[in-house]
Amino acid sequence: MRASTQVVGQPVGGEGTGRSERYKWVVLANTTFGVVMATIDSSIMLIALPDIFQGVRLDPLTPANSFYLLWMILSFLVVSSVLVVSLGRLGDMYGRVKMYNLGFAVYTLSSLVLTVDWMQGQAGAMYLVIGRIFQGVGAAFLVANSSAILTDAFPEHQRGLALGINNVAGISGSFLGLVLGGVLGPIDWRLVFLVSVPFGLAGTLWAYFKLQETASRRPAAVDWPGNLTFAAGLVALMVGITYGIQPYGGHSMGWTNPTVLGELAVGLVLVVGFVAWERRSAEPMFRLRLFRIRAFTAGVLSSFLAAVARGGLMFMMIIWLQGIWLPEHGYSFTSTPLWAGIYMLPLTAGFLLAGPVSGILSDRFGARPFATGGMLGATASFVLLEALPIDFPYWAFALLILLNGLAMGAFASPNRAGIMNSLPPEHRGAGSGMNATFQNSAQVLSIGVFFTLVIIGLSSALPASMAHGLLSEGVGAREASRVAHLPPVSTLFAAFLGYNPMAHLLPAHVLHHLSQRQVAVLLGRSFFPRLIARPFGLGLRTAFDFAAAGCLVAAVASWARGGRPALAGSAPGR
Repeated sequence: MRASTQVVGQPVGGEGTGRSERYKWVVLANTTFGVVMATIDSSIMLIALPDIFQGVRLDPLTPANSFYLLWMILSFLVVSSVLVVSLGRLGDMYGRVKMYNLGFAVYTLSSLVLTVDWMQGQAGAMYLVIGRIFQGVGAAFLVANSSAILTDAFPEHQRGLALGINNVAGISGSFLGLVLGGVLGPIDWRLVFLVSVPFGLAGTLWAYFKLQETASRRPAAVDWPGNLTFAAGLVALMVGITYGIQPYGGHSMGWTNPTVLGELAVGLVLVVGFVAWERRSAEPMFRLRLFRIRAFTAGVLSSFLAAVARGGLMFMMIIWLQGIWLPEHGYSFTSTPLWAGIYMLPLTAGFLLAGPVSGILSDRFGARPFATGGMLGATASFVLLEALPIDFPYWAFALLILLNGLAMGAFASPNRAGIMNSLPPEHRGAGSGMNATFQNSAQVLSIGVFFTLVIIGLSSALPASMAHGLLSEGVGAREASRVAHLPPVSTLFAAFLGYNPMAHLLPAHVLHHLSQRQVAVLLGRSFFPRLIARPFGLGLRTAFDFAAAGCLVAAVASWARGGRPALAGSAPGR
């Protein structure tokens, strides 16, 4: 039965008053379900992209289509990054459960709309990009308010467990999405979106009939100048970062592109203007004074750095598996997307094992030792991954990504609980949204950083390696030079999408003039992986160094949160 209408300012339950023992577990189950659904959809397309592009009959590696390739992946993440603070703030003002329920409905409807794409070519791809934007809006509603709803429902001594289960399940969802995309995409690309509809509908009805407003609402005016300035600034920065990894002119990347530089400059100016406005606003969207809370600031900073270290790693691991390791071990290029997701499962298992345990322990001993220890463990795992040969024994790879998952899981749960426990009750939605914004933005930044570091490594060694290999198999000097000097990002995306890279890079008329043996070698499973292995390894090791450094700094930031703080009970101002 639906709860009666809440009187503004009077909590129904909340900080221990009238809270049902059973109700809090209903909240945990539903919010965890919602966050898992949202994070699965953040990654389910990565593995299914070849089937999706084949379904709409569009070649994503054609330069004119690079927009659709990038934004099919990133639109969901960019939109959710931009909106989580605003939607968390709206939850504080108008009811967190109300905003959460709306998010489930928007998410489910947009998932259904995505399945009925009747167009092909660029029009069909644009339809999917727009649909993913609306799906990201729904996910942002869910993510922005789930932590605050959980914190309202659970007493302080159990929040580590509750937030740990919710957070780790959410992170694991991004890895489970890889496997689901690999399984459903080859059956029918529409199933990648359709699978969310029945679960989303069940979650929507479940949330509507079972969740209650248990915190006092704080009606206020919407900070429209702050919202618009923040959204425009963040979008400009993210667009600049995503196009920075695309080739420009004669350069392998676009960091010298005036358009990219202009987008980054405009974004920075708008963000600075946003901060200046928020300091003067009577009802700010982004409550800057929350950063006066030491535990909140340290937790958000360490969360941001951990996301920077982790965000682009998934792409690099998938390219490592799909482009090199799996083909070298007998897997066809078309089957590598699915198997890459399967071989990444130890990482997910680590998250699932460590998250709830560290959450329970942090309830008893505080967040600081577990969050800091988790980041130190992640640092060690990146250093050890760097020591692996490119053609590694799988058991060693599995153990190291399991260690990375355990470390990240040990960090994530206590850190999130520490952040939420440090917040005044009336600002939990805004604070949760602020943390989610930093996390999601860090993932986009991380993708740009990781791709940049790997492309630098490829650019220094791949052209010579590629040209020599092609010439040795009878490809003419002119064509070998052309292919060798193609932008490295094209090579990475070809491997990432599960295409046979050489079949895509070499025109049919070139292959027609070669012997059957030469064609078999060029298009075989070993030729491309052996060419790319050393250049890719150079960039990958630099990326691991960056990730290890980020985790080490995150450990220092996490330790700086101080000892176990008392639960915040009042606002620190605006």
